[in-house]
Amino acid sequence: MLLHAREISAITNQWVNSYKRLVLGYEAPIHISWARNNRSALVRVPVVKSGKTESTRVEYRAPDSACNPYLAFAVILAAGLRGIEEGYELPPEADANLFELSPDELAAKSIGSLPISLNDAVDEMERSKLLLDTLGDHVFEWFLRNKRAEWTAYRAEVTPFELNRYLPVL
Repeated sequence: MLLHAREISAITNQWVNSYKRLVLGYEAPIHISWARNNRSALVRVPVVKSGKTESTRVEYRAPDSACNPYLAFAVILAAGLRGIEEGYELPPEADANLFELSPDELAAKSIGSLPISLNDAVDEMERSKLLLDTLGDHVFEWFLRNKRAEWTAYRAEVTPFELNRYLPVL
């Protein structure tokens, strides 16, 4: 899931506004990491109580509540299974609050971040063999086409924020 986090973001965060919650300082994780007990980690594997091994779980914390859950579960499961099948190495556990680390400290720990916009996420998805294999040609191409159109429409929209902020100084 960590290795494929950037490319599955277009599915787990499929709206322009999804990326407004993926910013530093909010609850949603933005750094690609895992931990047992760290709210800033993208993937959490909560500590299991003694004798309760059946309650072991993995939490993938990035999906927006408005995502298509069927597509999101499909790509998250596919990413996890690909990692198991190919024996991906698990990076070290994130032991610090990642929101408090500088970009240099994150880089030293080899911790990347999720895409910052729908456009960036769609670019990542477009290069993904995993998502093409998981979704199939038809859904993959349909999704990319629709999200490119959504991004184009968003970029052309002048918002009240822009009018309020820039019109008085122009």
